[in-house]
Amino acid sequence: MTELDLIDRKIVAELMRDATQSVAQIADKAGLSQTPCWKRIQKLEAAGVLTGRVAIADPAKLGFGLTVFVGIEAPDHSAEWRDAFAKATDALPEIMEVYRMAGEMDYLLRIAVPDMASFDSLYKRLTDAVPIRNVTSYFAMERMKFTTAYPVDTHSR
Repeated sequence: MTELDLIDRKIVAELMRDATQSVAQIADKAGLSQTPCWKRIQKLEAAGVLTGRVAIADPAKLGFGLTVFVGIEAPDHSAEWRDAFAKATDALPEIMEVYRMAGEMDYLLRIAVPDMASFDSLYKRLTDAVPIRNVTSYFAMERMKFTTAYPVDTHSR
């Protein structure tokens, strides 16, 4: 599956908006009957367009009131260091996202922790696990916008 048609984009948009909807509800919004809609959902999953269905939780209500974005500068760019860094970040569940970047920082991490003491502990575990040239931390004061839904129903190719 390379290009999504308008119906596929409507289905994906509805699932990103609310994955608890029934196939009948999604089919209605996409202008299909249930069976063709279900078959399209299965094809979207098989093609890797839909990678999972999850519940989104409020981090503060779960006790993760501090979000930290951390810029990492690698000491070198060897495969060995990258592998060690990937293992280190995989082993720390507080690290929610890791991106390899272009520009001044090599990696950008999004971290969710209860408080500053928890972040300090995570920082020490990460820097003990793998050599790092530079670490720059940015503390989020307020989450002003958050979504996991890409604007596929409004974006035409």
